[in-house]
Amino acid sequence: MFNFGFNRFGGTPPLVKNLILINVVLLVATWALKARFGYDLTNKLGLFYVGSPNFHPYQLITHMFMHGGLTHIFFNMFALWMFGKILESVWGSKRFFIYYMVTGLGAAALHMFVMHLQLSNVETAIQAFNNTPSPELFASIVKKHFDFAQASSVGFVDAWSVDLNNSAYAAQATQALGEYFNYLINIPTVGASGAVYGVLLAFGMLFPNTELMLLFPPIPIKAKWMVIGYGSLELYFGLTQPGSNIAHFAHLGGMLFGFFLIKYWNTKRTEFY
Repeated sequence: MFNFGFNRFGGTPPLVKNLILINVVLLVATWALKARFGYDLTNKLGLFYVGSPNFHPYQLITHMFMHGGLTHIFFNMFALWMFGKILESVWGSKRFFIYYMVTGLGAAALHMFVMHLQLSNVETAIQAFNNTPSPELFASIVKKHFDFAQASSVGFVDAWSVDLNNSAYAAQATQALGEYFNYLINIPTVGASGAVYGVLLAFGMLFPNTELMLLFPPIPIKAKWMVIGYGSLELYFGLTQPGSNIAHFAHLGGMLFGFFLIKYWNTKRTEFY
């Protein structure tokens, strides 16, 4: 989190205010519908993998306004308010809205592409297992791709290892891998983080030498180094933690599409202090 040493642009402009309001209203609606009717709005408006039966094209937009809880929405909306209000004041509401939506959609596009690559590897591994099933290969696939099922599969692997000729174990393993795969493609992605990372990128490009004050630890840092640091961390975590619950490549997608859009607009003002 950051704290500015100035309040250069005054209050909150209308678009940022409305974006925050929509996100808050949808979170409250999600809680209310689940508590009152047992209906999870996330399963309708969250973004599912394109190969999932739960996928709908409109989710590419609606997922940007959904969140998983108070902490998730607080940090996203805090960053949107802090940096977005300045960008909207500089660009105007129309251009900021275009930028916000493009970076959000770009984040979803890169996230989907990376998911496709990862799930293709999983499908290849499952096909290899189906050709030559063994307890060792099953355990290896679960450890690499389905860590959520690793603990519960230990007993099954041990039992199969002492009865290798029992074809029922191979059939059970094949069914389990199919169920694990279906679970993966039916996990919805929610949050404005991709667009918010695009907002952070834009602030760093337009105001590179503006000093921000980190709250943890309380040290000053220039905006350009903050953006580079965040981008580097997201790339590192995205490559080293492919099974993480955090969509690191969606964050990178927001920054990447934001960078190209700003370059396309050929922003005239490049030095801000």
